[in-house]
This record gives sequence, C-alpha cells and structure tokens, in this order.
Amino acid sequence: MSRSPGRLRAAVVGTGAIARGSHLPALADHADAVELVAAVDVNTAQLDDFCAAAGAGVEGHARVDEMLAAARPDLVLLASPPAFHREQAVEALRAGAWVLCEKPLCLSLAEFDAMAAAEGPDGSGGPYLSAVFQHRYGSGAAHARELLTAGKLGTPLVAHCQTTWYRDTDYYAVPWRGRWATEGGGPSMGHGIHQIDLLLHLLGEWTEIRAMAGRLVHAVESEDVSTALVRFANGAMATVVNSVVSPQEVSRIRIDCADATVELTHLYGHSNDDWRYTPAPHAAADGARVESWRTPAAEVPSSHSAQLAGVLAAMRAGTRPPGGGPDARRTLEFVAALYKAAFTGLPVRAGEITPADPYYSAMHGNHPDWAPARTPGGVR
Repeated sequence: MSRSPGRLRAAVVGTGAIARGSHLPALADHADAVELVAAVDVNTAQLDDFCAAAGAGVEGHARVDEMLAAARPDLVLLASPPAFHREQAVEALRAGAWVLCEKPLCLSLAEFDAMAAAEGPDGSGGPYLSAVFQHRYGSGAAHARELLTAGKLGTPLVAHCQTTWYRDTDYYAVPWRGRWATEGGGPSMGHGIHQIDLLLHLLGEWTEIRAMAGRLVHAVESEDVSTALVRFANGAMATVVNSVVSPQEVSRIRIDCADATVELTHLYGHSNDDWRYTPAPHAAADGARVESWRTPAAEVPSSHSAQLAGVLAAMRAGTRPPGGGPDARRTLEFVAALYKAAFTGLPVRAGEITPADPYYSAMHGNHPDWAPARTPGGVR
C-alpha cells in the first residue's frame, strides 16, 4: 500500500461502538495529518460495516499480525475488549507502530510493565504507548492544571472526585463485563478511572489510599461501588467515589484551594462552561486575579480528537505522548492500590505494590472474598 505524502497511517483494532463513535470522528478531525488504512475485527459483519462507514481505502483484517504486515501502520488505535490489550499492544509496538489504547489500558500492573517493555527506550523516538484518558484534554482542563501547578489558586487542600453512574442488568449481560479476567475490575477500573486520571493530572503524586468496595446491586465478580480516602504529596486530601448504581448520573471533580475552589461538573465529556471558579472571601476583592481564573475564550472540548492531536504531535516530535509512560502507570497503580486497600482493609502507599505483591498481577489480589471462585473445571 502506498503512503500518502505527509500523512501518518493508522489502523483500528476492534470496530465496535467506541471505534465508530469516538475514534472515527477523531481521525476525521485530523485527516490532514493521519489517514485510516486498516481495521481489524473477528466479527466479519461488524468489520465490513465499519470499513464502509470509514470510507474508501480502509482494508479489513481478521488478525492483528496480518494487518501489521500488510498495512504497516504508524499508529494503532486499540478499541478491542480489555483482555486483548496487552497482547495486541505488544504486537503493534514490536512492529514499530505507536499505540493509543482504550481504557482499561490493561488488566494489571504486570501487564502494563510488559507493554512498557515493548516500547522504544526514552529518548529513542518511539514507538510509545498512550492510554485513552481524554478527560485530561481540552482547554478547560489545561487551564485548570496551569492554575493549580503554578499556585495561582493557592495551596490545594481538599478534593472530591465523583463518578456516579447507572448501569442496569442488561449492561452486564455482555459476557466480558463485570469479570476480572476480561474487564479487570468494576467501576473503579472501567468507569471512574477517567475522573481519577484527571484528578491525578491536576493534583500530582498521591501517597496513600484507604478504601472500601462492595457489590450492592449487581451479581458480578468485581465491585459495583467503591469509595476511597486519598492523601497527596502536596498535603491535599481527597475523597473518591465510583458507582454504577446511581440513578442521577454525574461526573465531578472539586478542588478547594487556599484562595479558590475549582469545580468541574459534567457526565461523559466537558467544555469550558463546565468549569467553575469560586474565590475565597479574602481573594474576591482582587478583581484582576479572579478574572485571570476564567476559562479561556478558545474552546477545545475534552474528546478523543483532543487527545489524538497530542499523540500526533508527539509522533512528529519523536517524544513520549501525554497519557503514556509514568502518567499511565500512576493512574493504574492508583486503581490497584484502591482495590488492595478496599479488600485488605489496610492503607496502601504509593510504590508498595511490587512484583512480589499479589495485587501486582491481578487487581483482585487473589483475595478469597473477591477473586474468581476456583472449581475442578477451572474458574467459576
């Protein structure tokens, strides 16, 4: 296949709803910089429909290795079920392709480290892996992070991170959902991880987690609710709530600083209008300072398109993309620590989940009350 001058070649693996609803529009937004040349899915009918929707020139394949050999993509977008991410990412990276992978990025810290080992070394120009954490992108998030990291809102003190969504029994009828071996966890891993990643993006390094988890409604292996108390390196303390049993759905982050509160309220994506800044009484009189907190006039909503722009820029520069490397691992480690703290009833500190720890290889840590039941025929 011939290369279009000046454009990178992309392939999509997994052609379900997230590929059609999010990745195709993102690729269309950046058609001047990247072209979709191939797609992979074992579901032939779904693959054919996707290729037809994507337009002429997109070749369908049933296997990742066949696609990599035939299409030679520069970038692989992984939108397959989570259980396949590690193997497919490693395969693509070893073929020289950069990877942008849907969440959950993988099922454990052990899988992440295997994926990272297939990347090019730091400073080598790649290929690199990045996780889809689109909520940290967009003009509102960039503005909030700049204010917080520069200390313009004062010292961060208290934070709340909330992902309270609703999923019914039909949602969990999909065979791979709610199972450790195929989804990697419950709402902490598959839903709240977006707001968790944004919280870490805004506040920086976490140091300690205490948590609880429960199966309150759904008959699943993993949790359907979790709560956590978190301490950050900068001294801030936070609460984190993840739920799929909440009829009134909302995604929210609130950070109370010494001079102002910054709050984001949305559901599945945010724009500038979803951010709110409230000055403390002693800061309210400084009109020029308060005015500087306003979200910028330029509007870039959080989206796959916004994140893809960053990945493409990194590819052109030969640098690690945002949302990859230590950033992605920190978020995954946070979730692993949340599960360990919830299941053991003990506080967990950053860095303590090493390869010798059972929570390194599986988010359930083989805990007798949470790991899949073992039967003579295998896992029940």
